[in-house]
Amino acid sequence: MEQLRVCIDDSAYTRSVVDHAAWAATRLGAGIELLHAIGRAPVRPVATDLSGSIGVDADQALLAELAGLDEQRSRLAMVRGHQLLDAARADLRRHGVADVRDRLCHGHLVDLLDDQPAGHELLVVGKRGEAADFARLHLGGTLERVLRASTRPVLVASRAFRPIQRLVLAFDGSPSSRKAVELVARSALFRGLECHVLMAASEDRAATVQMDWAHALLDAREITHRTEIIPGNAEEVIGGYVERHGIDLLVLGAYGHSRIRELLLGSTTTALIRRCLVPALVVR
Repeated sequence: MEQLRVCIDDSAYTRSVVDHAAWAATRLGAGIELLHAIGRAPVRPVATDLSGSIGVDADQALLAELAGLDEQRSRLAMVRGHQLLDAARADLRRHGVADVRDRLCHGHLVDLLDDQPAGHELLVVGKRGEAADFARLHLGGTLERVLRASTRPVLVASRAFRPIQRLVLAFDGSPSSRKAVELVARSALFRGLECHVLMAASEDRAATVQMDWAHALLDAREITHRTEIIPGNAEEVIGGYVERHGIDLLVLGAYGHSRIRELLLGSTTTALIRRCLVPALVVR
């Protein structure tokens, strides 16, 4: 059976992550592996008493107390992690997902993605984590690293789940956006959804050829869809389209340009995920 890897933390997005995972698992007939990563505490530098005012005994007592606090924090983090996993498992079973396993791990989430088995069809994460700035709509600091590191498509959950009926596929002809079209064409995840294929570009020969390719592939798989080419900036064109048409899911390819260009101009992928208040499915 296919498996979804679902990453949860102690943020406000965890309930939504679980709801989106249940939706995807039900449509795919897949099981779920819940993953909660406990970050490693930073190594404390050994304090050096240069003044002589504290003394060796007091210094050692302070270090022992700090070590005890670190150990207590670690135990509390493990207890909280098990609570989060138990609650998520119970929610998934209420959604009808019977095949649920869980893992509590130490380390950074990105480092744990290296062991993704071939059977993992999809990774599900929240758009923002525990330390995100909700007021300014900043993305979680880990999300972009996860999107770049994952070898599987990533479903980025929005703040709250709502029924998914309409998707927009942001298409620019890049290899990753072509993979996104191929995924929509073959995956049961998208069957029966209203599909809009949108390109933010001048309607010239090159754009038309690219869109004809997407149309032909979706048509061959009998995927009901509509295509549209709209001139303008991708963030504004696609973001505005999502809002006007009541789109429930954004599907897009990830990071089509070089890292240097993205540092200078910004990433369209990141900008779209931040701008659109709907879940996003990102394909590398």
